[in-house]
Amino acid sequence: MLAALLAGTAFVSVLIARFGDRLGRRRSYRLLFIVMAGAGTVFALTDWLPALILAAFTGTVSTDVVESGPFTSLEQAMLPHAAADPTRLFGTYNTVATLAGSIGALIALAGSSAHWLLAYPVAAGAGLIASAGLSPAVERGEELGVEPLPPLHRSRGIVLRLSVLFALDSFGGGFVPQTFIAYLFVRKYGASPHTLAVVFFAIGILQALSFQGAVRLARRIGLLRTMVFTHLPSNLLLAAVAFAPNITTAITLLLARFLLSQADVPTRQAYVVAVVDPTERTAAAAYTNTARYATRPLAPLLAGVALRAGLGAPFVIAGALKSVYDLGLFALFRNVHAETERPGKPSTVG
Repeated sequence: MLAALLAGTAFVSVLIARFGDRLGRRRSYRLLFIVMAGAGTVFALTDWLPALILAAFTGTVSTDVVESGPFTSLEQAMLPHAAADPTRLFGTYNTVATLAGSIGALIALAGSSAHWLLAYPVAAGAGLIASAGLSPAVERGEELGVEPLPPLHRSRGIVLRLSVLFALDSFGGGFVPQTFIAYLFVRKYGASPHTLAVVFFAIGILQALSFQGAVRLARRIGLLRTMVFTHLPSNLLLAAVAFAPNITTAITLLLARFLLSQADVPTRQAYVVAVVDPTERTAAAAYTNTARYATRPLAPLLAGVALRAGLGAPFVIAGALKSVYDLGLFALFRNVHAETERPGKPSTVG
């Protein structure tokens, strides 16, 4: 089932990249909400496997709170039209998503899985109503007199390089899902379920703070530097968790890691749509997101093998791979300025 969810997310994201702007961003967005309502209803009301696989393959039942497949790709393309400071808006957007996901998880614990899944059509209905008020300004740009162009034209090379790098980062992150973090803390340090619950709750709060801190830092040093200069130390902290002598040190390192690690999320999203033409934003967001979705599920399989070398091996591997991503990103893009950071243009982020 997880394979169908991930495959559907990647497949529908590619469809959005190819046809989202042709159909219209607002129309595509509303269509996703309609499909989401149907898919969530299927999951809530039946256990017939073919129907569940078909619903999963719609790509609208996400396994991630912050980056939810094709929805995120369209939102990334539309958000820059909504504010003079898109980085700040991306920070708020991710903070709201994280906090809403935490509340949803608490509600889900209080009810049955069927009742929780019925929240999908309810949320989809609310999204459908809210999306009706979207301004025509979020569309591709034809209303400004821009000639119809392919989904990607000027920025093919940029999007390809970013996709490869993001795939590497996501692959590295796949070595340390929450289940592996919990496994290390239980096996090595004897952590109790209560301790783990407190740690993961604290991680959610720190992620929200990280989003807001990223916005303020990006105004001072720019989007790319914020991405790299926060993410690289966080990966070193992640690797260091494997060598912590006791649970207190391990928790401290892990929390410090998450305080820094999520600063690259709003800045990455803002950077992707800022280094391409406005008419390429949907395709750029969708293709780079698809690269992340495609590689992440492979890593836990290899992480299971790495555990034979030691409980901390996945943490070291993840930290190393993600550090390579950071260094590669800085090397390849240090001279590629976001639109608002280019010399001679007014800057809102750098």
